[in-house]
Amino acid sequence: MPSIISIANLSKVYATGHQALRDVSLEIRKGEIFALLGPNGAGKTTLINIVCGIVTPSGGRILADGHDIAKDYRAARKAIGLVPQELTTDAFETVWATTSFTRGLFGLKPDPAHIERVLRDLSLWDKRDSRIMTLSGGMKRRVLIAKALSHEPRILFLDEPTAGVDVELRQDMWRLVRTMRDKGVTIILTTHYIEEAEEMADRVGVIAKGEIILVEEKAELMRKLGKKQLTLQLHGPLTALPASLGGHRLDLANDGRELTYTYDTQAEETGIPTLLADLAAAGISVSDLSTRQSSLEDIFVDLVRTSAAA
Repeated sequence: MPSIISIANLSKVYATGHQALRDVSLEIRKGEIFALLGPNGAGKTTLINIVCGIVTPSGGRILADGHDIAKDYRAARKAIGLVPQELTTDAFETVWATTSFTRGLFGLKPDPAHIERVLRDLSLWDKRDSRIMTLSGGMKRRVLIAKALSHEPRILFLDEPTAGVDVELRQDMWRLVRTMRDKGVTIILTTHYIEEAEEMADRVGVIAKGEIILVEEKAELMRKLGKKQLTLQLHGPLTALPASLGGHRLDLANDGRELTYTYDTQAEETGIPTLLADLAAAGISVSDLSTRQSSLEDIFVDLVRTSAAA
């Protein structure tokens, strides 16, 4: 799949001396949903703002839909829609007026049919004549998305799009994002909700301290780095692990009533048959067992912790 955004050796140093980005190189594929994850201050918003022409980079080169964002700014920016974190809207304007006005800012002719489609897709059609100031926070966020889609961009940046919205609205937005992807729009998503990336993303990038530390297909990432845990409920509690079980990766939990065994999903041997035999030999009786796969959040936390320690 060809790249629609190409970032090479991007850096940003602010006047204070703070280096927000360090030699970032990244390729975003056309038509994918790409989730960019990272802790606060990692550089996510700085990266987005540079690509969108809001912040000037200190070095590096960016192509958006084949256009250099510095040398061919207008064409590059026309290809991009941005939904920012902040609820910045024209409080006294109507939904219809502000969305139509945003389209005009990109030099496009009025297209009432397109604006209507966008508002209907976002469940805003009934609110088209309402002033922004009268809308709920969730509806205001929908308006930001409508404004970003008003000029029919091929690339859409969603910077924390569901922050502060309820679960139902979040799920509505997930459906909308998938619909846009199906129409050929490339989606770049930053989020604190790891389940959002796990639910929607095709690929995941992790940024920490201004550096990209990993980019991977979501499914492959979870296959490579995911671990499984086997939880064994015991007939009777243990006060300590017998020395004979010291060779297994076991942890006592639930006041000694459970044993947790962690194993690698890619290993040829899980070690479970040997573990069960050793438990029986130690006179430990198991009443039930269950397994749990690492989530994307588990993987993300481990990656950031490792990066911080480096």
